[in-house]
Amino acid sequence: MKHGTKIMIMVFIVIAITAGMLSGQGNEWGNNRGQTGTGNSISGYPVEDLSAREKAGLLQMYEEEKLARDVYNVLFVRWGLSVFSNIARSEQTHIDAIKQLLEKYDLPVDIQKPGEFSNQELAVLYDELTRKGEASIQDALMVGATIEDLDIFDLDRFIKESDNTDIKIVYNNLQKGSRNHLRSFYSQLQNYGITYSAMYISTGYLEKVISTGKERGGITDPEFVF
Repeated sequence: MKHGTKIMIMVFIVIAITAGMLSGQGNEWGNNRGQTGTGNSISGYPVEDLSAREKAGLLQMYEEEKLARDVYNVLFVRWGLSVFSNIARSEQTHIDAIKQLLEKYDLPVDIQKPGEFSNQELAVLYDELTRKGEASIQDALMVGATIEDLDIFDLDRFIKESDNTDIKIVYNNLQKGSRNHLRSFYSQLQNYGITYSAMYISTGYLEKVISTGKERGGITDPEFVF
């Protein structure tokens, strides 16, 4: 075998191995869009009756995750901190997961432009948070922590109000992601000598979050308790 041919074969082998390694790398939602983070597709769970509270929760969380993504994108442009761009990408996976549930239960998916919301309370909150976050880097990081605090709080409420297995599993994975995001913002604030105090979740819950390491892997137990 000629030397050049051997080199080409080795190149193809390296490419194949790399592709295989990359295909096995999943984020908090698994390797494919719409997965729960454990390799199980949302569509694999049965379609159950949807209560009015479950419907309202899905619609709110879709826009609440969009709020996080939109605010973080604005703050990344303003300050250039990678924590905002990294978490904004993660928020997109959260949006996609909720969107899968909305489509599964034939609920309308109102795709708005960045900064636009059907929920007027979230529209007002978006304006307030972006305005505050653009004042200083410290304020921007405080905004990030506040958004994740709110997400954890609301998700806890919606988990308790839901009994559909797929919804509870997705919410638990969303909440896990929000805890990781809160850990990141909390750590960044400490670098500036600032300690974040809980605004929505309890002080005890916040202390538990920051005293534990980053959570990895997906959640499959609908009754998961942090």
